[in-house]
Amino acid sequence: MTYSEAIDWLYELRLLGSKLGLDNPRQLAAHAGNPHERLRFIHVAGTNGKGSVCAMLESICREAGLKTGLYTSPHLLSFRERIQVNRRPVSQAEIVRLTECLQALLKKFPADRLPTFFEVVTVMALEHFAREEVDIVLWETGLGGRLDATNIVTPLASVITPIDLDHQQYLGETLEQIAAEKAGIIKPGIPVFSARQEPTASSVLESHAFQAGAPMSVASDEANTRLSGRHQRQNAALAKLVAREVLSEIPANVIEAGLAKVQWAARAQCFQLGEQQVVIDAAHNPASAEAFADVLQEKYADQRPTLLLGMLADKNWDSIVATLAPLANRVVCVPVNSERSLRPDELATAARAHCAAVECAGSIGAGLESVKQDPLVAVTGSLYLIGEVMESLNLAGAVDEPNLNEWKM
Repeated sequence: MTYSEAIDWLYELRLLGSKLGLDNPRQLAAHAGNPHERLRFIHVAGTNGKGSVCAMLESICREAGLKTGLYTSPHLLSFRERIQVNRRPVSQAEIVRLTECLQALLKKFPADRLPTFFEVVTVMALEHFAREEVDIVLWETGLGGRLDATNIVTPLASVITPIDLDHQQYLGETLEQIAAEKAGIIKPGIPVFSARQEPTASSVLESHAFQAGAPMSVASDEANTRLSGRHQRQNAALAKLVAREVLSEIPANVIEAGLAKVQWAARAQCFQLGEQQVVIDAAHNPASAEAFADVLQEKYADQRPTLLLGMLADKNWDSIVATLAPLANRVVCVPVNSERSLRPDELATAARAHCAAVECAGSIGAGLESVKQDPLVAVTGSLYLIGEVMESLNLAGAVDEPNLNEWKM
């Protein structure tokens, strides 16, 4: 099997859709020898900031000399980003080995109950981390928490980042329902650490923690970090609290150093391209759009950016447009390479209510051509858009699988 064949097989599993539940991942992990039972986890759920908090905790742990495993999703450029040891993406050869192993294990399941893409990748990550004998795994949920495949582990701590409305078709229409799904990662007696939440979400978390006999702490301040924005300083405060309370052997100065060195792509990340600045952010729901707007107003108060915007139709795109378009000098609307893409003309109609200069481009390439002379360009709206822009502008260096990126599928 080649690496390309392994990726093709994995992506074919996506045709099975998303099936929330723990029976299959538990059974699949059991067939693999329950690798998670040999590992220590910090489990992170929430609507926004999950990946950032995982990256911060990973940086702190690695700064302390621990061997780290990092499991996040989705990826931006390479599938290998999802599974990292000491921030090194899993190798192509290891992906092939793991895929062949999981292919064999899937034969133990009936055809009508095959594990999904995310369930398979989750167990692949567990197997890889156990084989690498990592000291600590920073473990991000995929969707929700209660029935997410990652929830088969018993962690050192359960961490919940800010909760907001997103994925309502899976998690519920109200903040209380979504919070209950996120709170599903809380385990009996295992400490819980939460960001500041809306009162309705906070009460749900407190109730679940009380019922589980799990002590709960809330990060209520901000901490310095390399990542931009008030929301990232709040994320840093949460990561700092977890590290101080759960990994008490790590000195305070090491925690600070880890937060100062953290790297996490496409979070208000600025690139200098000649005379042009390109700021890329993975905002794809209303709360993350508000956070990105705060960054733009904080760091670029004297400039109005050109906004390159592409979105998925099943997101709350009108709210995102209403937040970001008023800050722009010009908005360029593009399609994203997904069957779920919102048409640029629909996006442009919404943007014209908030910005006088709005145009449509027939492709991401055409949109990039349109904005290439503008001094400040902000790119956001969809991870599909972000990934392709980063690849097109070579903003992340060489990509080893240009034809296998998720937005191409």
